[in-house]
Amino acid sequence: MCSSEKWAQGVRDRLLPWALEGVELGDEVLELGPGYGANLRVLVEQVPVLTAVEIDEDTTRLLQKGWGDRARIIHGDASELPFPDRDFSSVVCFTMLHHVPTAEAQDRIFREAFRVLRPGGVFAGSDSQPNFRFRLLHIGDTMNTLPPKTLPGRLEAAGFTDVVVDRYPERGGGVRFRGRRPE
Repeated sequence: MCSSEKWAQGVRDRLLPWALEGVELGDEVLELGPGYGANLRVLVEQVPVLTAVEIDEDTTRLLQKGWGDRARIIHGDASELPFPDRDFSSVVCFTMLHHVPTAEAQDRIFREAFRVLRPGGVFAGSDSQPNFRFRLLHIGDTMNTLPPKTLPGRLEAAGFTDVVVDRYPERGGGVRFRGRRPE
C-alpha cells in the first residue's frame, strides 16, 4: 500500500500538510525512514537540502536511483545516525515509527533526532494509530504504534521542549507530534 500512487497522493494532499502545519523546517532537513519515498518526493520540493536515512538496503537503492540527484539518501539505522551533533535544522518522520519493534528502540530514535538537531530545531512527524483496517494491513508485520498519552513524556525524556501531540480526526486517526531542541 505504501508504494502506491494513491498513498503518495494522500501524503501530498492530506498527511504532510496536517503533520507539518505550522512547522518551520529550515534549510537542512533529515527524514528518518522514508520507505518508498512518498514523503520524500513532497519534501524535496519544499526544502533547500534534504537528507534521508533508510534502514532497508534495497529500498535505499531504489530511492537513490529515483531521487539521488535531488536528495542525499543514506543506508542506515535511525537509532544510530551517522551524522555529527547539531547538523540539521529539522528532523522529520512519517508513518515509520510503528515499524520499530520496541518502545526502547523508538526512544533511541528520539534521542538521535535530538542529538542531530541544531539548537532551536524541530522534530516533527506523524504515525498511524491502531484500528481494524490498520491491523489487517500489518498481519505478519511489525506494528508497534505510539500511544498518544505517553508520547509527550517520551519526547521530553529525549530532551525536547514545547512538545505537542495530537490526533488526526478522520478515519480512526493518526497521531502527529513535534518537539523543539532548546536554544
